[in-house]
Amino acid sequence: RRAVPKPDRLDRLLKSGFGTYPGRKRGTVHPQTVSFPCPACQRDVDLGERGLGSLFRNLTLERVVERYRQTINISAAIMCQFCKPPQLEATKGCTECKSSFCNECFKLYHPWGTQKAQHEPTPPTLTFRPKGLMCPEHKEEVTHYCKTCQRLVCQLCRVRRTHTSHKITPVLSAYQALREKLTKSLAYILSSQDTVQTQIAELEETVKHTEV
Repeated sequence: RRAVPKPDRLDRLLKSGFGTYPGRKRGTVHPQTVSFPCPACQRDVDLGERGLGSLFRNLTLERVVERYRQTINISAAIMCQFCKPPQLEATKGCTECKSSFCNECFKLYHPWGTQKAQHEPTPPTLTFRPKGLMCPEHKEEVTHYCKTCQRLVCQLCRVRRTHTSHKITPVLSAYQALREKLTKSLAYILSSQDTVQTQIAELEETVKHTEV
């Protein structure tokens, strides 16, 4: 029975480029193909010239793998950044403070009744990314905007049937379009401000004349 492919072989396949890619010229030699053992029956499967790049992405599985990698990084013993020697292993992280704490230091630097006490603890890490908007349904970071529903959606929301025929655009594109629209509206309001002020002054003068 053949052994399951090792992780280093998977990494080499992922980083190899899978044969051809946009901008690469084909040579006169026959294109190389990538064979990969089936996880179920262990038989070699010809993945073609593009290799793993021709397969469909499994977004759910990608997130499971990413969380597993984060778990491995956490298990690499991240130490508390505020303990006096000897340092204790960190058990909590704080995105707002961008630091990792042990239980005692987290309580010490987030005293009850202060604004820091409202900081939400996260798993300890060495790289703190800015906290983005999260999908309330799937607890994933939102990456797209559904114009039909007029709401932010995550990758899992995007592949659901409820958004099959909807117009979905990346968050950055939707932000830029809305910003341009608001900028034009604000410019129009500011350009009409003098006219509006003149009309208000004329109306106030008319009111005074009528009262007299």
